[in-house]
Parts: sequence; structure tokens; C-alpha cells
Amino acid sequence: MSVDFFIEAVVKCLVVFLVLLTAVAYLVFIERRVLAHIQSRIGPNRVGPQGLFQPAADALKLMTKETVIPEAADRILFLVAPVVSLVPALLTFAVIPVGATVDLFGREVALRITDINVALLFLLALSSIGVYGIFLGGWSSNNKYALLGGIRSSAQMISYELSMGMSVIGVIMLAGSFSLVDIVNAQSTVPFIVYQPLGFVLFSIAAMAEINRTPFDLPEAEPELVAGYHTEYSGMRFAMYFLGEYANLITVCAIGTVLFLGGWLVPWPSPAWMAPLWMVGKMGILIFLAIWTRGTLPRFRFDQLMTFGWKVMLPAALVNIFLTAVVMAFLN
Repeated sequence: MSVDFFIEAVVKCLVVFLVLLTAVAYLVFIERRVLAHIQSRIGPNRVGPQGLFQPAADALKLMTKETVIPEAADRILFLVAPVVSLVPALLTFAVIPVGATVDLFGREVALRITDINVALLFLLALSSIGVYGIFLGGWSSNNKYALLGGIRSSAQMISYELSMGMSVIGVIMLAGSFSLVDIVNAQSTVPFIVYQPLGFVLFSIAAMAEINRTPFDLPEAEPELVAGYHTEYSGMRFAMYFLGEYANLITVCAIGTVLFLGGWLVPWPSPAWMAPLWMVGKMGILIFLAIWTRGTLPRFRFDQLMTFGWKVMLPAALVNIFLTAVVMAFLN
């Protein structure tokens, strides 16, 4: 490995890390303002012009809070669990491309950290690791409400992870590759959402359930579980769970953009440097839809959640795979 390649990789990692953390902080602010508009209220607008400094104020407040560890908790697991929840959400962007290549300082630079031929499997593997952070946080707290939240989360995430994995098989069949770059290039003429509308709907629903977003936020249901798996957390440990949830929202919207919306590709000629802007714009539409859903739909009961996952989502995903295979065989 050359020195130039190593320096380029380190710089890309730092840029992605800083941009992602900044985006997560302001996504919280954007969601609060959008939900306030949907619910006919004002939202945060006091700290800075139009409330733009609110994320910095929230971060400062959380950093000054004391980290309280329950006396009967498993101390090591209690401290490690939020890290296990946050880190996989950040690692996913190691393989998510935001563009092809650009000419920078006289050399071609790929707009991604790396591209591996099993990138989609890598993403699914990381998504399955996140459940450990939530479950360990609930179990290590030695709190019955937190434990129930962790158990709920395990059942929910494992159930909907299966549906989410099945929903993207149609995309893999059409692209003939697990590489996200190859999947985007396969959509150079028509985005896969045209061929896979059912797959896109299933992926969107399963992704929201996978990251515990409303109306699937049963692991932290306030009426019956106080706050669920993070009831005993405070300060920056709570902030890690909070950041992990919003980082996961950005991640699933980026994956949905790459798999179904053509990634950075647009139907008209566009310079290479605008590719990240098109990618972010498509992600922004999906993020807005997720926020809109949160401000519109009520929370399911847990039995409704599990019934919907196993009796509706999974059979529909299998039907989508079957129809895709039949159509591809007929056209070939």
C-alpha cells in the first residue's frame, strides 16, 4: 500500500466522520422543526438565528451531565453498550459511495472510502451488530423496564432484518452484484424503483422498524416502558444511543438511495463534482418522508408489530423475489 493511498484513505475517513456527526446533530434540529410545523407549533428557535445553534447547546448540555451507573448494573457492559450501538452506524459509510470520481489536485479521487465486492452483505452484517448494543444496554442496567425494552428490540430487529434482507434480493438479481458501485452503475438508464416498487416499499418499512423509528419505536415506548432500553443512561452515554439512532436513519436512507433511486445518477448530463449533491438531495427526500411518517402515524402494539413482520412483510418479500425471477426468466 502506497503512502499516497494511505493518506487519501485517512483523509476520507476524517471527512466522512466529521460530516456524518455534523449531519446527525442538525438532523435532530431539522426533525424537531419539521415535526413542530406538522403539529402546528413553533419548535426550537431561540438559540442562534432561527435556532441554528440549538444542536451545539444540546451537545454542551449533554457533555456536562453526570454519567450515572446503577449500583447493581454490570459496569463494563453498561459502559460498552452505547459504543456497540453507535460504531456500526458510523462504519457503514465506509462502503457507501456518494459519487464516481473527481479530478482533485491533479489526480482522480473516488468519492467513497472503499468499494468491496460484498458491500451489501457488509452493510447487512453491521446492521445485525447494532442489536447487541441495544440489548446489552437493557440487560446490563439491571432494570426491568430497560430489560423489556432490550428484549423487544431484539425480537423486532431480528424479525424485520430478515424482511429487509429479502427485500433487496430483487435488486441484487437485477444488478448481478453485491457491490454498491456496480448496483448504482446498473441504474444508469432506469432506477431500480421502477422495476422494484414492492421491494422499495418493503425495504422502507423494514428499515424504519430496524432502526426503531416511529411507528415502530416499541423498545422505547414511554407509556409502558418509561424510556425502554436506555432508561438508566444519562449524559454522553445517552447521547451515543441518540446519535446512533439518527446515524442509522441517515444510513438506511443512503442505502435506499443507492439501491433503488440510482444513487448519484440523474437523467440529465451533470458534472462529476455535483454527484454528492444529487445523492444528498435524494437522501433528503427519504429522510423527510421518515420524519413525516413519525409526525403522522401512531405507534403499533407489539403484537401488531410482530404479526405484520412475519405474516405480511416476509411473504410479500418472497412474492417479490418470485415475481422478479419469473420476469427476468421470461425476458431472457
